[in-house]
Amino acid sequence: MSAPRQHKETPSEARARLRRAARLAAVQALYQMEIAGRGASSVIREFRDHRFGSTGEGEEFVEADEDFFEALVAGVVDKQAKVDPTIDGLLADGWRMERLDSTVRAILRAAGYELFERIDVPARVVIDEYIDVANAFFEGSEPKFVNAALDRCAREARPDEF
Repeated sequence: MSAPRQHKETPSEARARLRRAARLAAVQALYQMEIAGRGASSVIREFRDHRFGSTGEGEEFVEADEDFFEALVAGVVDKQAKVDPTIDGLLADGWRMERLDSTVRAILRAAGYELFERIDVPARVVIDEYIDVANAFFEGSEPKFVNAALDRCAREARPDEF
């Protein structure tokens, strides 16, 4: 009996996996920036130096699309004055961005940036990816909240995709 064949990752599967890791890291970086009051360039440098491709003992290694990560973090900061009010206006009555959990805010900002500014990524991919990110952080109702908010955001940003 022969051993089961290993699935060889295709280039598009590898790209998706690396971008998925970059999105998760971007949300972590945005959270860190908000909580610690640090700037984007300092946090991006920290992630590049200490979290991505680290070979130091005891350091956690993350393989991610580092350029995509940097584009997300820098893009969110650059477009936050546009993205935040737009998402705010799409939230259910009584909800405001500032009332949300910091991690949920980071998820919505990163996803909102991708939906409005990165039209190279299909809206449904953006929604699915950030629901997965929400599931990585939360077990309660937050992923459903993120799903609903991003669905409204995507329909506003890209009505032709729906």
